[in-house]
Amino acid sequence: MFQHIMVPVDLAHLDTLKPALDTAADLACHYAATITYVGITTSAPGSVARTPDEYRQKLELFTERRHAVHGRPVSARVYHSPDPIANLNDLLVNAVEDVGADLVIMATHLPKHIDLIIPANGGTLASRTSASIFLVRARQGT
Repeated sequence: MFQHIMVPVDLAHLDTLKPALDTAADLACHYAATITYVGITTSAPGSVARTPDEYRQKLELFTERRHAVHGRPVSARVYHSPDPIANLNDLLVNAVEDVGADLVIMATHLPKHIDLIIPANGGTLASRTSASIFLVRARQGT
């Protein structure tokens, strides 16, 4: 049913991504699908990496480690933006098309009041791409 799974990854918050990562691994094994881990960075130094190249290296290392967990074919794709927060939805929509994903598995947080004003990224992807979107809630306390 699914051939290519895209998983947006925030390297600064890997601990909260575990349920989504486990779901992606399970579904990739079940459907014999490939996985592309997508990261978004800026050229300004940040808490994860000082440069886009360092960020790419860290995402590729993360991708190799995930491959060792589930054994499915994997790739990493890094997108750059001067303002990743403001451009996140557009970058993710473009990434879905670039990688040819037919399923996106994303971690999500528990609902908050601000969600009424600022729509969730998963809803935006569902309305702007033809990919199926699977939102995996972060566990309480994570």
